[in-house]
Amino acid sequence: MSEIKSHEFDGFFQKSVRHYRIFVIYGPDRGLVAERGAQIAKSTGVDFADGFALIKLDASDIQSDPGRLLDEVNAFGLFGGEKLIWIRGAANEKQLVDGLGHIASQPPEGSYVLVEAGDLKKGSALRKVAESERSIACIACYQDDARALNGLIDTELAASNMRITPAARQLLLDSIGGDRIASRNEVQKLILYCMKDELIDEAHVLDIVGDASAVSIDEVVDAVLAGDPDGFLHAVQKVIASKTAVFLVLQGTMKQLQSLELMRLEMEERQQQAPQVMQTLGRGIHFKRKPVVEKALRNWNSSDLARETARLNSAILQSRQNASLEDDVAIQTLLATTLQSARRNRRT
Repeated sequence: MSEIKSHEFDGFFQKSVRHYRIFVIYGPDRGLVAERGAQIAKSTGVDFADGFALIKLDASDIQSDPGRLLDEVNAFGLFGGEKLIWIRGAANEKQLVDGLGHIASQPPEGSYVLVEAGDLKKGSALRKVAESERSIACIACYQDDARALNGLIDTELAASNMRITPAARQLLLDSIGGDRIASRNEVQKLILYCMKDELIDEAHVLDIVGDASAVSIDEVVDAVLAGDPDGFLHAVQKVIASKTAVFLVLQGTMKQLQSLELMRLEMEERQQQAPQVMQTLGRGIHFKRKPVVEKALRNWNSSDLARETARLNSAILQSRQNASLEDDVAIQTLLATTLQSARRNRRT
């Protein structure tokens, strides 16, 4: 078993990454999954400009062509050298799981296999094969805790030779954390805004990080959670008018429901109340959004959240398979979830 917990990654990357050729990276923090995937891909030394050395696939490519993974792993590059097969959007596709199991028994000598997946549950097929095979590095990516977020802030501040007040740091910590790439982008945006100042204070954080854009995916997600159909339709029309892909709203809502499911499970297993769980697992939620998230935690149970997440995941797959129906599929699915939230809200 080569299971690397989220907080163990930095040590693994410095000392052990070179000993592996097969990697499965998964977790609810899609930004962190993508960031760590990019780090590992770069560490292989494969030339990204060589289309024969870098093979990028979607999990659906392997699902529709079961032999594709083995063919790519065993094929020789046009000019020789190492190859990287980089697979994104994985879940528990049988063809991918079977292919990985076969490759793990005889790890490739001239190829690397890197799989990026979503939030895999304990015991799920892909996670099970990844955790049971010694030749696979299975890397978890959960939302950054306070220590990781402070490290991220410190790294970005040091690179720009800037400082931040304790109060501003706490406000920033309360406003980021749900997604590693989004968190890094917010910190970099704040630094750019304060470039002429030596010290970042609370006013700076409120001006930039606390300033919601005219078109906000969070605005749509919050309308869904609040069970507000009119607010949802208004917010989603703003997204469409801005030329932002509605697919991103669907993906953002699914991610929020996955996060809610984790928090709700914690509530049910440890007999905790919503505010208690929000103080730990909900640290990355922007303070302005916490009331609607807390209310959703009280109104949904974990099994219903799991079913709703699966339905959204199915809609995402459907929108990928038929791009011309993407907007219709996303809006209809999200509106149905909004109406579910409205019914739950009326019970309280």
